[in-house]
Amino acid sequence: MSFNLPTETIELPSKGWLYPEGHPLSSGTIEIKYMTAKEEDILTNQNYISNGTVLDKLLKSLIITKVNYDDIVIGDKNAIMIASRILGYGAEYKFTYNNVEEVVDLSKIENKKLDESIYTKGENEFPFKFPTSDNEITFKFLTHGDEVKINQELEGLKKLKRDESPELTTRLKYMVTSINGNRDTKTIREFVDQAFLARDARAFREFINKIQPDVDLTFFPSSSNKSISLPIGINFFWPDVDLG
Repeated sequence: MSFNLPTETIELPSKGWLYPEGHPLSSGTIEIKYMTAKEEDILTNQNYISNGTVLDKLLKSLIITKVNYDDIVIGDKNAIMIASRILGYGAEYKFTYNNVEEVVDLSKIENKKLDESIYTKGENEFPFKFPTSDNEITFKFLTHGDEVKINQELEGLKKLKRDESPELTTRLKYMVTSINGNRDTKTIREFVDQAFLARDARAFREFINKIQPDVDLTFFPSSSNKSISLPIGINFFWPDVDLG
């Protein structure tokens, strides 16, 4: 027996520019369904919560469009998460920050404006020249699949009982696709570890923040005159959460 299950079409921050022609997301939209009791089971699954996969399990269950979840760029995944929360529990999001209850209307969150002049349809690779060292790189925006590999690599380093946590450099190693025209993975990793100047890294981060497709999660708490990034995690899908 079939049942009526409402769905919504979501506009992606990337507008589909980063996906090759013929890819399910090249249209710039994705279809998701409304949350059901099945998805609430996912949200309360302690195994998923403990291993950090609960939100991805949830989104995979809600996505109707036939797509490889690993292909989805992070900014688009954030938009899917916001839409899923609205369809599941409404647009009003309450949480506590600095002992003050905050209320956010999630329906007013917008996708960041995309500078389409620097994009080439179907390509996820961009050039950048470092202002201090004059090295030139190409880079890509990370996908969910990249994030999985990064987390696996970081977990492997933890098992080696290394004192340091090289999250920043590990992410850079997956973002950079070439250095001065060289696409050799070993060369890229050596560059990130040994020659990626802090001043260049800062300029690179600023450039990324400027052009990366994403949702605008900037939020000004009533208890502060400084902005924060709207907190999103497992608690995002449950009310009355104290985030400190």
